[in-house]
Amino acid sequence: MITNRFFCIPALLAGALALLGCQQQQVALRGPQSVLIDHVQVVDVVHGQILTNRQIAIDSGRIVSIGDEVADPGSYATRIDGQGAYAVPGLTEMHAHIPAPPATDAHIEETLFLYLANGITTIRGMLGHPRHLELRERQQAGELLSPRIFTSSPSLNGNTVPSPAAAARLVRQYAAEGYDFLKIHPGIERPVFDTLVKTARDAGIPFAGHVPVQVGIRHALESGYATIDHVDGYLEGLVPETAGVKPEENGFFGYSFTPLADTTNIAGLVALTRDKQVWIVPTQSLFERWFAPTDADSLLAEPEMQYMAAETLRNWKNSHLQYLADPTWSKQQWVAFDALRRQLIYRLYQDGHGLLLGSDAPQVFNVPGYSIHHEIDAMRRAGIPPAEILRMGTLYPARFFGTAADTGSLEAGKEASLFLVGGNPLEDPAALQAVHGVMLKGHWMDRDALDTRLKEIARGKNP
Repeated sequence: MITNRFFCIPALLAGALALLGCQQQQVALRGPQSVLIDHVQVVDVVHGQILTNRQIAIDSGRIVSIGDEVADPGSYATRIDGQGAYAVPGLTEMHAHIPAPPATDAHIEETLFLYLANGITTIRGMLGHPRHLELRERQQAGELLSPRIFTSSPSLNGNTVPSPAAAARLVRQYAAEGYDFLKIHPGIERPVFDTLVKTARDAGIPFAGHVPVQVGIRHALESGYATIDHVDGYLEGLVPETAGVKPEENGFFGYSFTPLADTTNIAGLVALTRDKQVWIVPTQSLFERWFAPTDADSLLAEPEMQYMAAETLRNWKNSHLQYLADPTWSKQQWVAFDALRRQLIYRLYQDGHGLLLGSDAPQVFNVPGYSIHHEIDAMRRAGIPPAEILRMGTLYPARFFGTAADTGSLEAGKEASLFLVGGNPLEDPAALQAVHGVMLKGHWMDRDALDTRLKEIARGKNP
């Protein structure tokens, strides 16, 4: 399919990438970093259509042109025969987790590679650490084989910010340290939250994540979250005030309030979401795999589980079984809970500000990179069309981050971060799982190169 398995990138990565088949290229007229991809179908995510039998010309990490035929194709240093595969913009995982110390450098790099191997070229790390700031800089400098990294601050929660003064201090600290945004976790009291929000606005740093129960979904939306993840707080927001519930008795993301939900309240919440321009990252796969009547052993038998340590898999199974053993959990109520979530997700797609693709990985039964496909399937089952699902992972994240001039779609002048798949994802999103190769800023990894590294990771987890 290709003329070269993985063409060379800066010398600082040469040793680390030796196993990926990095080979010296002969210098061509267009320069040693020029690439021509022949015979591909280009997925136009903007218009939801396929551009058939195209050539993608790339140089110095950017797309030079996409057309029927380029002049002097023999002048490109690397030529890739796409063999009719579909070229897709690199995906963005909007709810990713990056290991942090005491995790080893090897474990961190393996996790980042698992994302890449599935066509994910950008990740938004949702539980930050100072180490992640270093990783972000190394990736930007071309010294680390990794998706582009946006990273949150360390967790802001009821323990780390017990008072308004503590919240103000940490917000200013994290903004000064250079985190891309603040991560909100549960447990924050409303006066503390309000100080956090004011300080964040003054410091010019966005915030995202959970909705603390004492804050509530309506006040959270009014406060200007960048994203609300997990559809957190919405189910609680469907409960009439007359029910007189205690917010802290909501259960797992509102599960305990399922019988009390009034779906006529959905329209108002969705309208407020649109009015306040808050993006939603559903992470629905988390609720349909971990907190669900699924068979743990069947999930653990999935091929992607080979990339996780045996101890991690045991912990995942135990966590899942603990939920099912809880006397408050029932399959009947879970079915109603899941139906409510799907209804909320569909209405947020239809009438809200917008959805972004994120799966919360690694998390119980969600392996980095692979879990994005479970999330895509969950979005399909929620009724979202394939073209829109693809935009949730490409075009919309680029707009969210303000990088649409460089990423999010395949167009001349944009960054050459893409992947080739075996089928048309506008017809069947499952086609995104059949990855033929991944290109990151013009640097190509074919299927053999990906598999070589994946086998190494699997052997390390299961010696």
